[in-house]
Amino acid sequence: MADDSDKLEVMRHSASHVMAEAVKALFPEARFGIGPPTDEGFYYDFELPRPLTPEDLPTLEAKMREIVAADLPFHREECDKARARQVFADQPYKLELIDDMPDGEVISIYRQGSFVDLCRGPHLATTGQIGPFKLLSIAGAYWRGDERRPMLQRIYGTAFETQEALDEYLHRLEEAEKRDHRKLGKELDLYSIHEEAGPGLVLWHPKGAMVRQVIEDFWKQEHLKRGYEIVYTPHIFKAGLWKTSGHWEMYRDSLYSPMDVDGQDYIVKPMNCNGHILMYKTKVRSYRDLPMRWAELGTVYRYERSGVLHGLARVRGFTQDDAHIFCRPDQIEDEVIGVLDLARFMMQSFGFADYQVLLSTRPEKYAGTIEVWEQATAILKRVLDHVELPYEIDPGEGVFYGPKIDVKLKDALGRAWQGPTIQVDFNLPERFEVTYVGQDGQPHLVAMIHRTVLGSMERFMACLIEHYAGAFPVWLAPVQAVVIPIADRHLEYARRLEAELRAEGLRVQVDARSERMNAKIREAQLQKVPYMLVVGDKEVEASAVAVRLRSGQDLGTQTLAEFKAMARSAIAARE
Repeated sequence: MADDSDKLEVMRHSASHVMAEAVKALFPEARFGIGPPTDEGFYYDFELPRPLTPEDLPTLEAKMREIVAADLPFHREECDKARARQVFADQPYKLELIDDMPDGEVISIYRQGSFVDLCRGPHLATTGQIGPFKLLSIAGAYWRGDERRPMLQRIYGTAFETQEALDEYLHRLEEAEKRDHRKLGKELDLYSIHEEAGPGLVLWHPKGAMVRQVIEDFWKQEHLKRGYEIVYTPHIFKAGLWKTSGHWEMYRDSLYSPMDVDGQDYIVKPMNCNGHILMYKTKVRSYRDLPMRWAELGTVYRYERSGVLHGLARVRGFTQDDAHIFCRPDQIEDEVIGVLDLARFMMQSFGFADYQVLLSTRPEKYAGTIEVWEQATAILKRVLDHVELPYEIDPGEGVFYGPKIDVKLKDALGRAWQGPTIQVDFNLPERFEVTYVGQDGQPHLVAMIHRTVLGSMERFMACLIEHYAGAFPVWLAPVQAVVIPIADRHLEYARRLEAELRAEGLRVQVDARSERMNAKIREAQLQKVPYMLVVGDKEVEASAVAVRLRSGQDLGTQTLAEFKAMARSAIAARE
């Protein structure tokens, strides 16, 4: 039996075994992959004689309830590899896992009822101790995450200690489904991804492009205020550049294959940093020139397996809100403090008040010396302590050239999204001999700070869509107001309003369709447009508009000046 602090994880792990026993009862010829607990539930991978459908889940749940009600004990058995191979002789995936285990390692097996599994444990004492549970969905999953291996069927489920906790979680799932950026992206006509163009490659439609343009303009303005300069770099570079930086060695699985250009190997860039380094090296830089802050909305390309691609949140081509700060070692702490200040301002501006801060330390594969890593990590710790920002250590999650501060944004449902990152790097300057002339007249290696304050435009857009359920604040909304003429005779006035409001910088459209007014209002609400300006005889006569909000609230008749003032105020406040 596990300690109370581990009970939920152990319960979910035990539930995955009960689910596997239920699958075996319905499909005796099933072959079993793995079935671990997760942060929010559990899953198990199976090779089955037919594809599962959602209609199978209630049947499996019913069988699981029988197993739970039987209160079957979980029995642990320890054995060697030879014995384990006998037990799982008809289970090829288990045999593969057994063969991968070191010789001489003690192997544990768990049994409950008619089911036996290869498992480290621990488990509950009996199946009857499993709390309320629910099977959620079916998905495909490559064996061991390798798309060259067989595709198995994965069943997801969850379990909680109380029915109230389960009901609350299921409600959150329903809300998350309504907010799914893939669904809303299609409904709101923001973007599309096409198999013909290539998985993980995004086409931004006019409305999505408008939101992105507003974000990028705001991003540029705020960076210029803080002493950054905007730069641009190409999409492809010679492959040798990435060998010098270490990306070829450390990051090879994420790089696209080289292309031949005039007998030279080129690759599409996975990062922007090397281009910025080359620009820095075009001149001799003095200690008086530093810090230099160069920012780029640079599009990069990284190979992601097709099984992990997910709308805008996980793609193969994306635009980083990237920047690199070249500075002296004595300037690092002040520069990191400045980046944190900018990151917090940006998060607040986009409506994210809650976030988690992680200090990610040296990974298994890293460049440079341990001493340099410890120096860089100590700097980040001092900064976080100085600004009194609570943080947790995330062991081994730094990038290969340096430790980093990772900020996870919490959306309206409390889910975490990757946000700002700040990395201190002494390794790339050494590899590329990036120097400045010090007060002593001698060359010294610069320190580099790699940072993003949004992450990537694609993932940040996914986060924004789900955070606001597609109802963007007025300043971000792709269409801020729709003018709705009640009859054709009001269309000329509607067009004049549209032109006048556009001249004020508002994003306005006229719904000139021959539909009823209520249908037009409903369509604008479905499109999450903040303001609906209804115009009829009274409004034309008074040079006014009848204002409705997407929430359904009717603000009544306003003069055009009153509406402009209200809209400008909402935009300025980023409401």
